[in-house]
Amino acid sequence: MTLVATWNINGVKARIDALLAWLGERKPDIACLQEIKSVDEGFPRKEIEALGYHVETHGQKGFNGVALLSRQAPLEIGVERGLPGNDDDVQSRFIEGLFPLSNGDRIRVSCLYLPNGNPMGTEKFDYKLAWMHRLEAHAARRLEEEIPFVMAGDYNIIPEPKDAKNPAAWVDDALFQPESRAAYRRLLNLGMTDAVRATTDRKEVFTFWDYQAGAWQKNNGIRIDHLLLSPEAASRLRSVGIDAHVRGWEKPSDHVPVVAEFH
Repeated sequence: MTLVATWNINGVKARIDALLAWLGERKPDIACLQEIKSVDEGFPRKEIEALGYHVETHGQKGFNGVALLSRQAPLEIGVERGLPGNDDDVQSRFIEGLFPLSNGDRIRVSCLYLPNGNPMGTEKFDYKLAWMHRLEAHAARRLEEEIPFVMAGDYNIIPEPKDAKNPAAWVDDALFQPESRAAYRRLLNLGMTDAVRATTDRKEVFTFWDYQAGAWQKNNGIRIDHLLLSPEAASRLRSVGIDAHVRGWEKPSDHVPVVAEFH
């Protein structure tokens, strides 16, 4: 079995104790971290390596930043940093590696931190949509390879009304705009599978609870952290878990891990 997880850690240095505890508890084979808020040389790799993980980062000072933690080092073909399609984009939001599996197969995993897009009516929303267009083009290219492929991360998109406790509260937010949701659907229409929705149609399945207004205590959450699977990965999917209990830990991130198990 192979466990692939995604978690917006919201500052890896601030959450290092929680991260180490979760890695010891869950033992994912590949963990995708977003919003590490650290430059590469400042990432606390020694503590993570001590648990048996290989670390690859694409960092940025103060905000953004993504990382891949893996039991097995990526294959020699290398790790790609930065989403293709715009050489002028300096934001560290994408890292991807090809990893060996114990059965001799390979799996490609992308870790992404999609732009938030707020406030509406600014260049930030235009950047979000342009970034999603590039992601769609990249996914289409990867699907042609016909090897198991997972795009995991904080998409900053609420796909459907049932993915929010109170959908009406988000109608003016970039996360719930028709354009954002349509871009997400285009990824699915390429042939990608939403891992969570492949395993449950339940309402109130959330991955994010704001720090404000007692959102966690009231279960006022949204689902914005997703694992999208190629057909080759989807055919191997066994189960998906959302580690919501981590949100109740001391000094938590406002996101929680989502974990997919593959045979």
